[in-house]
Amino acid sequence: MDLRHALRSTSAVRDFQPRPVEESAIRRVLDTARFAPSGGNRQGWRVIDVRDPERRRAIRDAYLDAWVEYLAHLRAGVTPFSPLLTSEERAAVVAHHAEARASIGPDDFPVRLDAVPALLVVCARLGSMAATDQDLDRYHFIGGASVYPFVWSILLAAREEGLAGVMTTVAVAREPALRAILHIPDGFAIAAVVALGHPQHELTRLRRREVDNFATRDSFDGPPLGP
Repeated sequence: MDLRHALRSTSAVRDFQPRPVEESAIRRVLDTARFAPSGGNRQGWRVIDVRDPERRRAIRDAYLDAWVEYLAHLRAGVTPFSPLLTSEERAAVVAHHAEARASIGPDDFPVRLDAVPALLVVCARLGSMAATDQDLDRYHFIGGASVYPFVWSILLAAREEGLAGVMTTVAVAREPALRAILHIPDGFAIAAVVALGHPQHELTRLRRREVDNFATRDSFDGPPLGP
């Protein structure tokens, strides 16, 4: 597949054909994705291909619980799980929980999570993360640079197998439950849950902001890059 086309059309897909994804296909995807960059080339990722129905249902339940909180944030008019929320905004989120839970329909993706053709849980070895921002007085995210390129490479590599999917981090809000379900040891954190399958609909070119909306020259407030 042409790289430019893949980069412009690899969207978040949550609707899949009722076709299985063989373990051999997942292995081929990971065999390509493993060449993703990571800090110091430490490759501190682990992937769990969850096939057991009982574990899948338990992951779905944890995801659903966190999804209610995600929707409550939206109904409160704030960015879900933002580290910048005020105490008043957090209280507003709590006030919308019941309403958010009632809004979930039987066909919503979180309800169907246990039935997706392939369900991967990507973990990160904390000792491999070069978190250069850990001492800064703000939200810390640099360590993710050593695992999320790998997750993105999974989604890109899946295209060669005729697959598509979505990376979701909602369930990470319930990490203690997932750790117990999947026997994840200390020293590892959950980075993402990835659902994969044969897409129900043909993938199309995505819509994103134009370059001059986010790229400037020389300084943050500098002029936009030329056409």
